[in-house]
Amino acid sequence: MAGRRTDTRERIQQVALELFAERGYDKTTLQEVAERLEITRPALYYHFRTKEAILASVVERLGESIDELVAWAREQPKTAEARLEILRRISGLLEDQWRPLFRFAQVNQGTMRENPAGERLQSGMLSMLSLLSVPGADAVKQFEARLAVLAVILGSMPLLFDLELGDAERAEVAMEVATKLIADD
Repeated sequence: MAGRRTDTRERIQQVALELFAERGYDKTTLQEVAERLEITRPALYYHFRTKEAILASVVERLGESIDELVAWAREQPKTAEARLEILRRISGLLEDQWRPLFRFAQVNQGTMRENPAGERLQSGMLSMLSLLSVPGADAVKQFEARLAVLAVILGSMPLLFDLELGDAERAEVAMEVATKLIADD
């Protein structure tokens, strides 16, 4: 039974993020979330009482996955292969679970600035940006390392690029650019 409850919570989170990105956070109601899910409002309230609770739970889950990635990455050797694997893992997490939240954050920047969930997301992002940095590298290499992480993340946001590419193709191009940025010359 616990698995079913978790599945419902995840479906609610996913649908709510879709609606928040489509209509805007402020314009989306819990009633609309329930209708899209084809459940009653009381069934939705069983899992989440407010939009804020939905957003907080999504950001917390994202924050935990970022923390896990950062902890794992910090244990890796500072090699080109390890940096490439870090990029692959970031890309995989974007594909698997992060993309909807990043799209939401892009469309709802004001909401994220005013919400504690936004601080959590920003903190996690700052931790990730330094993962590819090589100790003692010059300022240009440090900057390129941070840009590589951003390239992978930004590659998951179709609203930023008017390229005629699907999600998978755009992610592939972003990974190629990121890989060039961290390549040893």
